[in-house]
Amino acid sequence: FGTVDIHPAVRIGKGILFDHATDIRETTIVSNNVPILHHVMLGGTGKAIDDRHPKIADYVLIGAGAMILGNIEIGARVKIGVGSLVLIDMLTRTTAVGNLTKLIGGKEKPSKFEDIHGESMDHTSSIAEWSEYIV
Repeated sequence: FGTVDIHPAVRIGKGILFDHATDIRETTIVSNNVPILHHVMLGGTGKAIDDRHPKIADYVLIGAGAMILGNIEIGARVKIGVGSLVLIDMLTRTTAVGNLTKLIGGKEKPSKFEDIHGESMDHTSSIAEWSEYIV
Protein backbone atom coordinates (compact mmCIF):
# COMPACT_ATOMS: atom_id res chain seq x y z
CA PHE A 1 0.00 0.00 0.00
CA GLY A 2 2.60 2.58 0.99
CA THR A 3 5.73 1.08 -0.53
CA VAL A 4 7.91 2.21 -3.40
CA ASP A 5 8.73 -0.71 -5.71
CA ILE A 6 11.72 -0.09 -7.99
CA HIS A 7 13.15 -2.85 -10.17
CA PRO A 8 16.94 -3.29 -9.60
CA ALA A 9 17.69 -2.57 -13.29
CA VAL A 10 16.06 0.89 -13.27
CA ARG A 11 18.49 3.77 -13.92
CA ILE A 12 17.83 6.72 -11.59
CA GLY A 13 19.46 10.18 -11.58
CA LYS A 14 19.99 12.54 -8.63
CA GLY A 15 17.50 14.70 -6.79
CA ILE A 16 14.51 12.37 -7.20
CA LEU A 17 11.50 12.54 -4.87
CA PHE A 18 9.67 9.23 -4.50
CA ASP A 19 6.34 9.48 -2.76
CA HIS A 20 4.56 6.37 -1.43
CA ALA A 21 2.88 3.58 -3.42
CA THR A 22 4.98 4.06 -6.54
CA ASP A 23 5.95 1.29 -8.99
CA ILE A 24 8.88 1.67 -11.42
CA ARG A 25 9.63 -1.21 -13.77
CA GLU A 26 12.75 -2.76 -15.29
CA THR A 27 13.98 -0.70 -18.28
CA THR A 28 12.73 2.67 -17.01
CA ILE A 29 15.17 5.59 -16.93
CA VAL A 30 14.50 8.54 -14.59
CA SER A 31 16.88 11.48 -15.11
CA ASN A 32 17.61 14.27 -12.58
CA ASN A 33 15.38 16.37 -10.33
CA VAL A 34 12.10 14.56 -10.93
CA PRO A 35 9.40 14.60 -8.23
CA ILE A 36 7.27 11.45 -8.55
CA LEU A 37 4.17 11.82 -6.41
CA HIS A 38 2.14 9.01 -4.82
CA HIS A 39 0.52 6.09 -6.65
CA VAL A 40 2.53 6.56 -9.87
CA MET A 41 3.24 3.68 -12.27
CA LEU A 42 6.15 3.80 -14.72
CA GLY A 43 5.68 0.54 -16.57
CA GLY A 44 5.17 -1.37 -19.78
CA THR A 45 2.09 -1.98 -21.86
CA GLY A 46 2.61 -5.73 -22.10
CA LYS A 47 2.97 -5.52 -25.88
CA ALA A 48 6.74 -5.06 -26.24
CA ILE A 49 9.81 -7.02 -25.23
CA ASP A 50 13.28 -5.85 -24.17
CA ASP A 51 13.33 -2.03 -23.80
CA ARG A 52 9.67 -1.49 -22.98
CA HIS A 53 9.44 1.17 -20.26
CA PRO A 54 9.42 5.01 -20.16
CA LYS A 55 12.41 7.35 -20.34
CA ILE A 56 11.92 10.43 -18.16
CA ALA A 57 14.10 13.53 -18.80
CA ASP A 58 15.26 16.18 -16.28
CA TYR A 59 12.86 18.33 -14.24
CA VAL A 60 9.69 16.41 -15.10
CA LEU A 61 6.84 16.69 -12.58
CA ILE A 62 4.73 13.53 -12.37
CA GLY A 63 1.41 14.10 -10.60
CA ALA A 64 -0.23 11.68 -8.18
CA GLY A 65 -1.87 8.62 -9.70
CA ALA A 66 -0.29 9.11 -13.13
CA MET A 67 0.50 6.08 -15.28
CA ILE A 68 3.26 6.40 -17.89
CA LEU A 69 3.37 3.20 -19.90
CA GLY A 70 5.45 1.83 -22.74
CA ASN A 71 8.78 2.62 -24.39
CA ILE A 72 8.07 6.35 -24.65
CA GLU A 73 10.09 9.51 -23.99
CA ILE A 74 8.98 12.27 -21.65
CA GLY A 75 10.92 15.45 -22.52
CA ALA A 76 12.56 17.84 -20.05
CA ARG A 77 10.30 20.03 -17.90
CA VAL A 78 7.11 18.21 -18.84
CA LYS A 79 4.26 18.38 -16.31
CA ILE A 80 2.03 15.32 -16.11
CA GLY A 81 -1.26 15.99 -14.35
CA VAL A 82 -2.90 14.01 -11.56
CA GLY A 83 -4.38 10.69 -12.73
CA SER A 84 -3.10 11.03 -16.30
CA LEU A 85 -2.55 8.01 -18.54
CA VAL A 86 0.40 8.70 -20.86
CA LEU A 87 1.01 6.32 -23.78
CA ILE A 88 2.76 8.71 -26.21
CA ASP A 89 6.00 10.72 -26.31
CA MET A 90 5.77 14.16 -24.69
CA LEU A 91 7.82 17.05 -26.09
CA THR A 92 9.98 19.25 -23.85
CA ARG A 93 8.13 21.94 -21.83
CA THR A 94 4.64 20.63 -22.42
CA THR A 95 1.82 19.86 -19.99
CA ALA A 96 -0.40 16.83 -20.30
CA VAL A 97 -3.55 15.82 -18.44
CA GLY A 98 -6.29 13.24 -18.70
CA ASN A 99 -6.98 9.63 -19.35
CA LEU A 100 -5.91 9.28 -22.28
CA THR A 101 -3.57 12.22 -22.07
CA LYS A 102 -4.29 15.45 -23.91
CA LEU A 103 -1.64 18.09 -24.47
CA ILE A 104 -2.94 21.34 -22.96
CA GLY A 105 0.01 23.69 -23.18
CA GLY A 106 3.65 24.40 -23.65
CA LYS A 107 6.14 26.97 -22.50
CA GLU A 108 9.00 28.52 -24.43
CA LYS A 109 10.57 30.60 -21.64
CA PRO A 110 13.19 28.93 -19.43
CA SER A 111 12.18 28.26 -15.85
CA LYS A 112 13.75 30.29 -13.06
CA PHE A 113 14.06 27.01 -11.11
CA GLU A 114 16.51 25.52 -13.59
CA ASP A 115 19.40 24.76 -11.22
CA ILE A 116 17.55 23.62 -8.11
CA HIS A 117 18.52 20.19 -6.79
CA GLY A 118 16.08 17.73 -5.23
CA GLU A 119 17.57 17.85 -1.72
CA SER A 120 16.67 21.51 -1.25
CA MET A 121 13.89 21.78 -3.82
CA ASP A 122 10.49 23.10 -2.84
CA HIS A 123 8.47 20.67 -4.94
CA THR A 124 5.54 23.07 -5.07
CA SER A 125 7.50 26.15 -6.19
CA SER A 126 6.86 25.63 -9.89
CA ILE A 127 3.08 25.59 -9.41
CA ALA A 128 3.07 29.40 -9.75
CA GLU A 129 4.06 28.84 -13.38
CA TRP A 130 0.98 26.66 -14.01
CA SER A 131 -1.63 29.43 -14.08
CA GLU A 132 -1.41 29.61 -17.87
CA TYR A 133 -2.23 25.90 -18.11
CA ILE A 134 -5.37 25.76 -15.99
CA VAL A 135 -8.40 24.61 -17.98
